Amino acid sequence: MEQISFLSPKAWSVAEVNRYLRDIFESDHNLADLWVQGEISNFSRPRSGHIYFTLKDANATLRCVMWRSSAQRLTFTPQDGDAVEVHGSINVYEAGGQVQLYADAIKPMGAGALYQEFLRLKDKLEAEGLFDEARKRSIPRWPRRIGIVTSPTGAALRDMLNTLRRRYPLVDVVIAPSPVQGQDAPLQLAAGLLQINRIAAPDVILLARGGGSIEDLWAFNDERVAYAIAASAAPVITGVGHQTDFTIADFVADLRAPTPTAAAELATPSREDLLPALAEMHQRLIGFSMAHLNERRWQLGDLTHSLQRRSPLGRIRSDRQRLDEFSYRAATLLRHRLQMQHSLLGAARQRLDDLNPQTVLGRGYAIVSQPDGRTVRAASQVQPGENLYVRVSDGSFEVEVTA
Repeated sequence: MEQISFLSPKAWSVAEVNRYLRDIFESDHNLADLWVQGEISNFSRPRSGHIYFTLKDANATLRCVMWRSSAQRLTFTPQDGDAVEVHGSINVYEAGGQVQLYADAIKPMGAGALYQEFLRLKDKLEAEGLFDEARKRSIPRWPRRIGIVTSPTGAALRDMLNTLRRRYPLVDVVIAPSPVQGQDAPLQLAAGLLQINRIAAPDVILLARGGGSIEDLWAFNDERVAYAIAASAAPVITGVGHQTDFTIADFVADLRAPTPTAAAELATPSREDLLPALAEMHQRLIGFSMAHLNERRWQLGDLTHSLQRRSPLGRIRSDRQRLDEFSYRAATLLRHRLQMQHSLLGAARQRLDDLNPQTVLGRGYAIVSQPDGRTVRAASQVQPGENLYVRVSDGSFEVEVTA
């Protein structure tokens, strides 16, 4: 049986923990009335009229919310990158377990540090001529290979690939994966541009990522990325963030698109637009092929006629006829000779038959021979009691001389 320990601590629910923290924040007078300095990012104002944003400095961020009643009293519209002082109280949003500043007043302090750095770098690169329209190249109309430098896991890559597959499935796509935010992102983006030019040699490069705050897009405000775009052998189309987002990379690029999807559209012709042009090219190709074939057919006929005039075929045909005549004459002569020989052979055979002893025997005659094989030609050759051999037409037999 399980024993109950009376010393076990009480288990709190999540709601109880958040409520306890809220009570602690509310009991701290320093957190109930304070001004906080920082830079605005992720600013949003939905239809409800409330304001949500993040206040940040170099080391930390703090989520803020201002209810509509307080937001209506603002004398200016805050924007991302604004350096501000925000008045309010710190508390816990129990449902989300998040520490938030509930603001009731905001006053501007001027442009934020990131925005000032953006302007400084923009002025520097503009003075170096990286933004000049004269150095920007046109985008090829029929690209055979497109390079993409972006995050391999972001939705931007998927959107661009879907757009390229839908609009221009003939094109080859080469991807140089790179992080698009964070401390290492600028260096890897610049390296991706360098490597994809050196290895794949694309006709055009898409440098893109999805939307985000100014700090999320800050990798594209780095001078290393800007110099890499300017040094690219292939023209570069940027599609960074949303339509309202501008980065240093957009100013240096050969063409700026408002979104990654739009960048893929600007890099390729539409398949629907290609169909009429392809149909026209098809008809022109058929016409050119038929004209070329007709010309070649006429040339072939002329060459054939000329070859026939010079061909030894006529002489070959004449010689072939003469050969047929000689063959016929030789066959006739041979047949005549064979008939003559056959007649002579028949006569000789008849003479041989006449002289053949077998023929004589067939007429009733016989050949008598002694045991030693000598033919008996006279009666004086035999003696009584001597055995003789008699040969007739169908065999032989032995006889004895009695008288």
